[in-house]
Amino acid sequence: MKILVINCGSSSLKFQLIDSDTEAVICKGLCERIGIDGSQIVYTPAGKDKITKVEPMPDHNKAIELVIEALTNAENGVVELSEIGAVGHRIVHGGEKFTKSVVINEEVIKAIEEVSDLAPLHNPANLIGIRACEKVMPGVPMVAVFDTAFHQTMPQEAYLYGLPYSYYEKYGIRRYGFHGTSHSYVSKRAAQILGKDIKDLKLIVCHLGNGASVSAVKEGKCIDTSMGLTPLEGLIMGTRTGDIDPSVVEFIMKKENSTVADVTNLLNKKSGVFGLSNDLSSDFRDLEDAYLKGDENAKRAVDAFTYRVAKYIGSYTAAMGGVDAICFTAGVGENSGFTRGLICERLSFLGATVDAEANKVRGEEKFISGADSKVKLLVVPTNEELAIARDTFELCK
Repeated sequence: MKILVINCGSSSLKFQLIDSDTEAVICKGLCERIGIDGSQIVYTPAGKDKITKVEPMPDHNKAIELVIEALTNAENGVVELSEIGAVGHRIVHGGEKFTKSVVINEEVIKAIEEVSDLAPLHNPANLIGIRACEKVMPGVPMVAVFDTAFHQTMPQEAYLYGLPYSYYEKYGIRRYGFHGTSHSYVSKRAAQILGKDIKDLKLIVCHLGNGASVSAVKEGKCIDTSMGLTPLEGLIMGTRTGDIDPSVVEFIMKKENSTVADVTNLLNKKSGVFGLSNDLSSDFRDLEDAYLKGDENAKRAVDAFTYRVAKYIGSYTAAMGGVDAICFTAGVGENSGFTRGLICERLSFLGATVDAEANKVRGEEKFISGADSKVKLLVVPTNEELAIARDTFELCK
C-alpha cells in the first residue's frame, strides 16, 4: 500500500509518500508560506534531484492539490492517484479522548475540534489538512496519529498539576506531553537494538531539537514526560523558556508594562538558548561553534540546556527506580556529539561513560556508551513519518 503522510502547520505542509511493504520513502516534500506571498512547493522523488515550484497557495486546499500534482505528474510523478491507499495525518493534540491512532470520521473530527483550544496554533491547521484531503481524495481512508497519545499512559500522580482539582475536571488542565510519535518510535526501536523485550526495559528518551522533551518509558509505557499542557513546559529549548516560576509572568508584566500576549510571545519566541545567549542564536550548531571559540554567551546557554537535560534524566531514573538505556534523538540528539557529550558528563552518578570515538556519530543508530558504562547510551534517529505510516497501514489494511 502507498501511504501519504501529511503534517500540516499554520502556513506549511510537510508530506511523504511511503511504500508500506518496503517502508521506503517514494517522495517527500514541503509546501511553504501557505496564504503568504512567495509560497512554493519543494519536493524530492526518490533517486532524483530536488524540485522547486513557486506557485500561489492561498490555502491548504491548494497546497494539497499541488502535492497530488507533484506525486502524479507525467514528468516527475511517482504514483497514480488511485495507488494512494490511505492518508496518515499528524495531529498535535488529542486531549484525553485519544490514547491511540484512529481512523478519521466526523466524530473524530468533532473531538479534535473540541480540544483545539489546547493547541490553537496546530489543531486547526491539522483539521484544514484533513478537510483538504477529503476534497481532493474523496473516499480514501485517513488516520489521525496524535502527538499526545503515547503519553496517555502517565499515572495521575505524574500528569496532575498542583491546582484545584476542579480546574482539571472543568478544563482538562494537566500535563499532556508532546513529541509522542517520536518517543514511541524511538523507545520501540531502542528495544530492538538492545535485543530485549520492551516490557523488560526502563528507557529514557531525549528528543532534543529546537523543541525538546524527555520521556520516561517503563515496560513500554510512558510514565512521565517533560512537556505539559503546552510544549512550553520542560527543557530549555531553542526559543522557549521551559520550566519557569509562574510569578515571573506577573513580574515582567509590571516591570515592562507588558500584556499577557507580550509575555507569552517572550516565553515562546524570544527565550530559551536564544535569550540566554543574548540573542546570539537559537540554532545549536551556531552555539556549538561559538562555545568552542570561547564565547561566554554561547557557553551560558549550552551549559544551562545540558544541565536541564541531565536533571530530567536523573529525576526520571528516580521515577522508574533505575534506567537501562538512555536514547538521544531528533536534530540535536542525533547529530551533535558535542552536546551529547556535555550531557553525559553530568551522568557519572549513574555510572554512565561515553566512548569518545563512537560519539562522533551523526544521524545513525549507534551505541555511544563506553565499555565500562553501567547504562547503555545510544543514538536512535527518529522517524515520525514512518511511525505514522505504520499506524495508518495497520488501521487501513
